[in-house]
Amino acid sequence: MALLKQWRDKAYSETANKGDLQRFWAAYFQTEKEIYAELLKNPTEEVKGTVKELAEKYSVDVMTMTGFLDGINDSLKTPNPIEEMEEDTPVSLGFDIELLYKNMVGAGADWLYELEEWNNILDEDRRKELYREQKLSTTVVKEEKVYPNDPCPCGSGKKYKKCCGKNA
Repeated sequence: MALLKQWRDKAYSETANKGDLQRFWAAYFQTEKEIYAELLKNPTEEVKGTVKELAEKYSVDVMTMTGFLDGINDSLKTPNPIEEMEEDTPVSLGFDIELLYKNMVGAGADWLYELEEWNNILDEDRRKELYREQKLSTTVVKEEKVYPNDPCPCGSGKKYKKCCGKNA
């Protein structure tokens, strides 16, 4: 069975005890934070290896590394084949710095986007700008409804129902 399926079965188990699942995620988030802190110390270095080698490098088990790879995949310059990954699958952690930051914001992972290592990578203004861009990208802006007797938005001066709304 592919590692990702095993990870997701464990991490999102419907049958697991709720307290066990909460402890599992608390431990995972702490480990994730430590791995990101290490990666962000040298953000331009592309860390490569097999899933098992990276697990050993960061002193975590293969399942935890699988979860980490699942989480970072959307921020990588070249995504890993996470659906088919096995222990000996070569993977890369070459991430896009700004995309990683925005994805952390999008995930609501303040323990990650507030890591002090970001201070040496992106200045405060740029982090605020990326934060704002990410938040705005998920904001739904509802267009104002145009009613039949309103002036037509095309600027013709006619009522909407007699202009652009005629064939609507």
